[in-house]
Amino acid sequence: MISNSAAQTQQIAEAIGQRLKGGEVIELASDLGGGKTTFVHGLARGLGSTDQVSSPTFMINKVYNGAKLDLYHFDFYRLDDPGLMEYELHDVLDDPKAVVVTEWSDVMARVLPAERLTIRLERTGDESRSLDISCPPALKYLVEDLR
Repeated sequence: MISNSAAQTQQIAEAIGQRLKGGEVIELASDLGGGKTTFVHGLARGLGSTDQVSSPTFMINKVYNGAKLDLYHFDFYRLDDPGLMEYELHDVLDDPKAVVVTEWSDVMARVLPAERLTIRLERTGDESRSLDISCPPALKYLVEDLR
């Protein structure tokens, strides 16, 4: 998919957010400044959250309360070793009322489920992004007919 602006990236994410049922894991991948937090803004809005969304880089995780589900946003950029975060992530993954979004998740690869939605955001201009979406069949409902 192509997004021509931050607003369009948020609209795509909001559409996905509206389809979330709970228990899903979304892995976001891009370079620094690639649009991951912008995407999370849209996801949170799609879940009905009015919480202020910001990058959890220095806090490692943030929780946004939605109308029916909570969005757990993890940023593992500063971790070299999973440490205790592995246990925290594992606990959240077992919560059917939670949706988990990860950034820089290589350090947690062994904890993340194989069935997760992976979105790679790549800059194609100042505001434009290419979104390469890898989706297992079990999560196809999140991206079907998405434009």
